[in-house]
Amino acid sequence: MPSIYTLNLTALLALNGALFYARQQSQPSSPKPTPSKDGLQSLLTSPLTPFLSVYTLIMASDWLQGPYLYPLYTKTHSLPPHLIPPLFTTGFLSGAISGSFIGSLADTHGRKSACLSFCLIYALSCLLTTASSSLPVLFLGRMLGGLGTSLLFTVFESFLVSDFKNRGLEGRLGEMFGVMSTANSVVAIASGVVGEGIVGWAGTEKAPFWLAVVMLLVAGGVIWCSWEENYGQPARAEKDDNKKKDDKIRKTGSSLLKTLCSPTVLALGLSTTVFEGSMYLFVFFWAPALQSLSSAGTALPYGVIFAAFMASTLASSLIFSRITSRLSFSSLLLALLGVSSACFFLASSTTASSQFTFWVFCLFEACVGMYFPTMGYLKGKLIGDEVRSQVYGFLRIPLNVFVVVALLITGRMEGERAFVEVFRVCSGLLLVAAGGFWGLVVKRGGDV
Repeated sequence: MPSIYTLNLTALLALNGALFYARQQSQPSSPKPTPSKDGLQSLLTSPLTPFLSVYTLIMASDWLQGPYLYPLYTKTHSLPPHLIPPLFTTGFLSGAISGSFIGSLADTHGRKSACLSFCLIYALSCLLTTASSSLPVLFLGRMLGGLGTSLLFTVFESFLVSDFKNRGLEGRLGEMFGVMSTANSVVAIASGVVGEGIVGWAGTEKAPFWLAVVMLLVAGGVIWCSWEENYGQPARAEKDDNKKKDDKIRKTGSSLLKTLCSPTVLALGLSTTVFEGSMYLFVFFWAPALQSLSSAGTALPYGVIFAAFMASTLASSLIFSRITSRLSFSSLLLALLGVSSACFFLASSTTASSQFTFWVFCLFEACVGMYFPTMGYLKGKLIGDEVRSQVYGFLRIPLNVFVVVALLITGRMEGERAFVEVFRVCSGLLLVAAGGFWGLVVKRGGDV
């Protein structure tokens, strides 16, 4: 007889099927062409389709590794448990440090080049992670992994936003981010299935990392052949004399500082740090939370539960465009912060049933599915293109520091107290972020 989690997953997949069918039915069969749609149609050959193909490949390479990094360290490399937290912390520290300079390099030397660098760096990280059980090699792999993650969540989005603006498609950014969120959810579900299958076939947890390397190399080839370079605004006048170059550097530095200190960006930074930091902590603690609440003594079907979470993310991405047609992006982000705070508060209960907590987790994952396209649109709208990658990079510094500090603190906690305290703190911080965003953006008339 199927487990309750298998039935839950089946129900969520059926819901996704119904939502997809409803969305297809709601679209007109032969829409009249409009200038913006014609512009989007012209992008189907260059570079929208290449971008989406690259995006699915790089996200698949990331999803493939995630579930198998811990067992790779503990089973394949036979590392003692006390060495695992330092390895993960190294990755987050690397991401925090690199966030201070990779954005500037991308804006100056080109975002296409930065995307190519990501493919090479992340592929090398995968190879080092699987090549040897030597601690220096494994720590170097984590350092490169942290650098790659910073590039992944900085330069690709910067490239996309700049390219859309150059083509006069800025108004369709929200739609594009919705498509990316849906694609990411589908890729996550498929990666979980493929990863489990390839591990069973190859008999080693190294196999998903090897497949990720292949995907990254293919993505790099597509980028090299079909993408056009774009820069931050100051990099486009390479032939200016030295005085003009110095003026541009000062202007860029002033613009960066002004942007980072603006109330809007401060609110976005606080929201990014707290929401995504809580999301990373959720990844660490959802399994022990469900296990501690489970009445059965047997291990939970973690693969099925993960697929259910991703199905929840997919469901929310399928209704994203319908919601944003009725609600502004700023108001939606405010709602997501509030609902997520409630989810973490409810999940901190030690008396709730495992099924209740499971569905609370699914609701949070639905918030995640809407958060990324919402935040992507808001950053694209509210941050200037000339310093975009730099600002995106700096916004990831407090996020990585938040996660490192949280992991160092929770590493000293024992038993069920760890997830209870972590979830309660996340709930409170999400409320603070919601209040900050309301006061600094929505209340000031910055509703976008």
